[in-house]
Amino acid sequence: MDNVRSRLRDAKRIVIKVGTSTLTYSTGKINLTTIDKLSRVISDLVNQGREIILVTSGAIGVGTSKLKMKEKPKRIRERQAVAAVGQCELMHIYSKFFSEYGHIVGQILLTSTVVNDKVGRRNVINTFNTLLAKEIIPIVNANDSVSVEEIKAGQINTFLENDTLAAIVSKLTGADLMIILSDVNGFYDSDPKENPNAKFISTIYEITPEIENCAGGAGTKRGTGGMITRLKAAKIATSAGVDMVVANGSDPHIIMDIVNGNEVGTIFVARK
Repeated sequence: MDNVRSRLRDAKRIVIKVGTSTLTYSTGKINLTTIDKLSRVISDLVNQGREIILVTSGAIGVGTSKLKMKEKPKRIRERQAVAAVGQCELMHIYSKFFSEYGHIVGQILLTSTVVNDKVGRRNVINTFNTLLAKEIIPIVNANDSVSVEEIKAGQINTFLENDTLAAIVSKLTGADLMIILSDVNGFYDSDPKENPNAKFISTIYEITPEIENCAGGAGTKRGTGGMITRLKAAKIATSAGVDMVVANGSDPHIIMDIVNGNEVGTIFVARK
């Protein structure tokens, strides 16, 4: 076990980001088994004395399913309305599963306006710290029902794309570790879905132009992110002194492997 991985065992405050493709099936329906496992793993980490913040996608996807729509709406105002429904449903599901393992969750919805405002930012930090001190698990999402930044077409370049949001939360809260659960095993020198000979990169110490050239476009049709957004998030996190790991979230137990320092996923090493 190298020194970079071994220090993850001491991570006290951890931000975990989970995407739509992890939370839902290819049918668009919610993946209850994955959410159950995720809730159990996070609850166990809190029982260990760690502080966990969960950044979640999925409001529009869950809302689309809840309203029995065949596909996500195209118009932004309709996507906002669907997000409002989906956010309620998503929090209901999280609250139900976490309560089964003896833990309480609290919802924090963020917009760039709040994060960029000095007073708003301080209030958000105070809320995070208070919830964590009480062993309440903050569940964070972009406030899609009032902010269109994330759900606009071309989401990759927007401020509150959820990988970026998780990195900003990691920076604001002084996290030790940020974990992105993805639909791929980590970072490759090319898209493994397109190139069967793509080379896996286990450790990245610096995001060079060469590394940036390796990043492809968006991921699955259910999600909106891709490795470009992961690199954007990594720049924010590592420059703030936060280690970031990208790993496959199909089995949330991989989180335990990460915090135990095992060689899974790709680690972007913090610049201390």
